[in-house]
Formats: sequence, structure tokens, C-alpha cells
Amino acid sequence: MEQNLILVNEYDEPTGVMEKMEVHRKALLHRAFSVFIFNSSFEMLLQRRAMGKYHSEGLWTNACCSHPRPGEEIGLCAKRRLLEELGILSDLKEIFQFTYRHCFENGLTEYEYDHVFLGKHEGPIYPDESEVMDYAFKNMEEIKKELDEKPEIFSAWFRIAFPLLVNWMRDREAKS
Repeated sequence: MEQNLILVNEYDEPTGVMEKMEVHRKALLHRAFSVFIFNSSFEMLLQRRAMGKYHSEGLWTNACCSHPRPGEEIGLCAKRRLLEELGILSDLKEIFQFTYRHCFENGLTEYEYDHVFLGKHEGPIYPDESEVMDYAFKNMEEIKKELDEKPEIFSAWFRIAFPLLVNWMRDREAKS
């Protein structure tokens, strides 16, 4: 199924629409989001991407990442994809944005203006096996240790976003 992505400039202003794989082949900046979910024990939900994904298959990453459809509000898209991928309903709050670029061995490039959302979840998880091959809740120290010792088991964007999230949390705590 063809999916169109929203092309943006460095200020996240839309500049056009293009088919998803073409965007990734041409390494064009596009709108995306990343969702981080925590439980009441302040453990982060990680998912392991299914084999057969167009890149980063089998790697651990945050709860959900995707791209909004043209005309779709990004927060609503984040909630929709979280439900589709993991069977989770959660109130989400956008906490920051960042831009990153990563070239994959298969010739595709992610060049994303990434909106980061935060949410909470208790209860069952119902992963879509075509998207998620495994999931786990882990505490922040355990994740940091694994990132330091085995960064290759994590997605490229998670290796960038996790420290940004840690800094955001530290800054927020300092202001309280």
C-alpha cells in the first residue's frame, strides 16, 4: 500500500508530499514522531521491530514511531499508531522535537523532524506481529547500560532520542 509522507523544512513547515519509499531513497526531510511510554514503576516500554521492516528490523526501540498522513494531526496519528502497533490507548503529551539523519546499509535514509510524545500505560499489550516481534518494560538505568555496552541492538533514532529524553526529564526535575 502506497503511503505518502509530509515533507517539511527545518522549521517543520510543510513543503510537499511524496511517497514514503521515495522520500527515504532521496533522503528528504519529513515529519515523524516517536512515542515513549512508561508504567507506574517508571519503566520504559521498548519494542523490538519485526523482521521484514524496511529498515532496522529486529532492533529495540521506543514504544512507537511513525509518520503522520497528509492532513492528519500528529498527536492523533501518534495515538492511532500506538493502538495499531501495540494495542495501547494512552493520553500523549508532546514534550520536544529534534531532527536527525541516518543512512542505512540498504541505501535508505531517515531524515526526520521528529515530534516526541510521552504517555503512560498499565495493563495488557497486544502487539501487531507485522510491526513488533517482542516488547519489554525496562528501567532507565538498565537501558542506559545496554546503550553503552551494546548500542547496535537499538535503532539509530532511539540512540539519539533516549539521551534527549533523559536531559528533558532532568531539566524538568530541576525546574520543580
